[in-house]
Amino acid sequence: MKKISIVALLLSMTILLNSCGVMFGGSKYNGTITVKDHPNAEIYVNGKKLGNGTATSLFPRNKVLAVEVRESGCETKTQTFNNVFRTGNFILSAFSWGLLGILVDIATGASFKPDHKSNPSVKKESTKDFTFTVDAPVCK
Repeated sequence: MKKISIVALLLSMTILLNSCGVMFGGSKYNGTITVKDHPNAEIYVNGKKLGNGTATSLFPRNKVLAVEVRESGCETKTQTFNNVFRTGNFILSAFSWGLLGILVDIATGASFKPDHKSNPSVKKESTKDFTFTVDAPVCK
């Protein structure tokens, strides 16, 4: 009987502690960063090296993406990609899950996305996939 109660509790928590933002976008997104015309440029995101020329990683939705590009003989280039609020998911969470859904979306960061509408350097591939193009650094 105790085992059934625990399973029922875990199952109901799984169902109740979800929201539209978490279910349809998650708290992270897959981002691909490409440096225009510089395949050997080192890509750093929030201080961590990810790769050269092109790098792909999972990024939290609720954090600004600060990309730094370094290449020998070139100036260091820094570009920041801001997030925006996912209004559609917020409305769906409010209607389908109520206050709990809104709180879950905000707490997990699922209520944000990269600003692909205002920034032409950001391209939305899908709800969970974004491509970021960084302008080439100035070389001497």
